[in-house]
Amino acid sequence: MSVHRPGPARPHPRAVLLTALLAALALTLPLTSARAATAPGRGSAHMGMGVLAHDGQDGTPSTGDVTQTEGVDVAGYQGNVAWSTLWSSGVRWAYTKASEGTYYTNPYFAQQYNGSYNVGMIRGAYHFATPDTTSGATQANYFVDHGGGWSRDGKTLPGTLDIEWNPYGAACYGKTASQMVGWIADFINTYKGRTGRYPVIYTATSWWTQCTGNYAGFAANDPLWIARYASDPGTLPAGWSYYTMWQYTSSGPTVGDHDKFNGALDRVQALALG
Repeated sequence: MSVHRPGPARPHPRAVLLTALLAALALTLPLTSARAATAPGRGSAHMGMGVLAHDGQDGTPSTGDVTQTEGVDVAGYQGNVAWSTLWSSGVRWAYTKASEGTYYTNPYFAQQYNGSYNVGMIRGAYHFATPDTTSGATQANYFVDHGGGWSRDGKTLPGTLDIEWNPYGAACYGKTASQMVGWIADFINTYKGRTGRYPVIYTATSWWTQCTGNYAGFAANDPLWIARYASDPGTLPAGWSYYTMWQYTSSGPTVGDHDKFNGALDRVQALALG
């Protein structure tokens, strides 16, 4: 006579489902924590932050026949800058981050902006745009009110609008190309109304193409500061036949991102005088 032996008990379907959910959660939590740990804090953005992430590594500019003048751009994360050292290395102009959105001002702005001026450099200020937070006009006013103004002293360059990849979210800040063009125009018109000068536009060709539809309408008035970490500036955004400034590296031999002004020192002075 055979004896029936019961097999192993089957787990309850709810228990199976719970185990699967816990396993999935265990897989996603480390990824979520890692993303949270690497997400930059508001205010920490600076020129070229998105360029290096999206357009590739640093390059070395090729030597050409065109005379160019060395410059740097700095932000709060670099703290107090040794301007005399930069001057000795050949740097003759500098831009300092003044503001971002309407929620951040550079705590080292005075040391950086005035320090470059005091050693003899021609200096300017820039604003990191966040078109998803407030209007272009609002941010232009905030910029002017927090160091982004201009004076015809021969040593102050017009303010720069830093418009590039969003380090905090969607690359184009959730805007269509036409909306982005409108936002930039709002900033430009307000800045011009406040200071009498058109701002410089700092951008990368790939971002400009993606987020403005390669709009050509600002080239007539706004000097171009192109960001490209390579041996040459590459193709420029639509409308501009030449660049005024070129950010060619984010890891120069001294502090700050390094830049070339497309001309001799007298051309830098001419832009400062307007």
